[in-house]
Amino acid sequence: MADKNTSSADVVLIGAGIMSATLGMLLKQLQPALTIEVIERLDSAAAESSDAWNNAGTGHSAFCELNYTPEREDGTIDTSKAVKIAESFEVSKQFWAYLIKQHIIQTPGSFIHSIPHMSFVWGEKNVSYLRKRHEALQECHLFKDMQFSDDGQQIAQWIPLIMDGRNEGEPVAATKMDLGTDVNFGSLTRCMFDCLKEKGSVQMHFNQEVQDIDKKGDRWQIEVKDIANGDKRTVEAGFVFIGAGGGSLPLLLKSGIPEAKGYGGFPVSGQWLRCTNEAVIQQHNAKVYGLAAVGSPPMSVPHLDTRWIKGKQELLFGPYAGFTTKFLRHGSVTDLFKSIKISNLKPMLSAGIHNIPLTKYLIEQVRQSPEDRLEALREYYPEAKMDDWDLEVAGYRVQVIKKDEEEGGVLEFGTEVVSAADGSIAALLGASPGASTAVSIMLDLLKRCFPKQLQQPEWQEKLRQMIPSYGKPLGRDAQLCRQVRNYTSSILGLAVPADVQLQD
Repeated sequence: MADKNTSSADVVLIGAGIMSATLGMLLKQLQPALTIEVIERLDSAAAESSDAWNNAGTGHSAFCELNYTPEREDGTIDTSKAVKIAESFEVSKQFWAYLIKQHIIQTPGSFIHSIPHMSFVWGEKNVSYLRKRHEALQECHLFKDMQFSDDGQQIAQWIPLIMDGRNEGEPVAATKMDLGTDVNFGSLTRCMFDCLKEKGSVQMHFNQEVQDIDKKGDRWQIEVKDIANGDKRTVEAGFVFIGAGGGSLPLLLKSGIPEAKGYGGFPVSGQWLRCTNEAVIQQHNAKVYGLAAVGSPPMSVPHLDTRWIKGKQELLFGPYAGFTTKFLRHGSVTDLFKSIKISNLKPMLSAGIHNIPLTKYLIEQVRQSPEDRLEALREYYPEAKMDDWDLEVAGYRVQVIKKDEEEGGVLEFGTEVVSAADGSIAALLGASPGASTAVSIMLDLLKRCFPKQLQQPEWQEKLRQMIPSYGKPLGRDAQLCRQVRNYTSSILGLAVPADVQLQD
């Protein structure tokens, strides 16, 4: 066996995705002297969930995602989650604008583009829901620019592919928000890591897998194996962040912190239909989201999406969900079984019992034929032809299962930070809208894990430089919201709000 050697760092980031890149960049801006080591099991950054082909690329602002605005039992619309997500994405744009303005990362055209965000529904009940949703969102200035139409001719001007060949007598409705964005999180992640690598105090290690995490005294000992040659080494660190996507849960459980007990994971796979006909691709210029099927996970909300990947316009439909036992696209079929511990067995069994419709839905998705997938596409693009579309594997997501006093265990949709009481280790679990709200998530992590430093005037001043709205809820301040959107739109080269005039 190769001799072990030991290195030391102030911070270790496990996983080279958007979350680790965001946290690493924030910490280096706040405290440049910090030493950071990044450990990634694959051979490049952003090769799993952050890769452009493994996520929707939607800058999640709750403009078009109907699952963020549920209808209450009394028929009213709950917009609280939508407002929170919209605020969070504005925070992300401010941070990215800062990095561009300071020439820290490349021009924004490499990772972000303006694209209308739209919702589309059919049937009287769904049209009524979308109208009520639009009216409810209009009460918040974050959504003031949103347009609503139940006029088929108007909608056909917005999204001709979706209306061509549709039954003219069918009730339809759509909303349109021109402030929407398409984000290549893989490109953004690599931009940030390229910058961090230039700093001598940041070391990146690829093809290395974390085998174990254990705390000795006030330092964490991370056992690492080189996948290529089998060599093992130990890294000591005062703080550890586990941002390994679907791989975060097993590593969190290995840490042994009490806060991790009771957490489990339910993996979901995904696939896209990718358009290969350039004439069709050029006819669509929007991200169009519909209503999710009953019992489906949020990542399975159907959408017909314009994307920009490696400078080329693409068109995707999906995702089609599926059942899997792998936690990562490049993971193992034993991932789910290895994650089952005595501490999380009851929550996982309880969540499984309470979510039988979800399991049934995923099994049905796995059994879909090409004709079934085409039929689903034709609900959004009636004239679709099978020869114009290829099936592509999308990313894997692990939905969070956690303890619940009443039900034993519940399946949580969204993202969640789990941290030790002393703030020395933290992990990010869950899925959408993760990447879009990465900056807000990492700011919350700083509050938990670096509370003393966060109170220092130097950190407070720097955070306000990076994020002008820091500490102020944009959902309650219309004037500040306009100023922020003006600022980020001008620097990121995005669509300008209707009531905003860009200034130098």
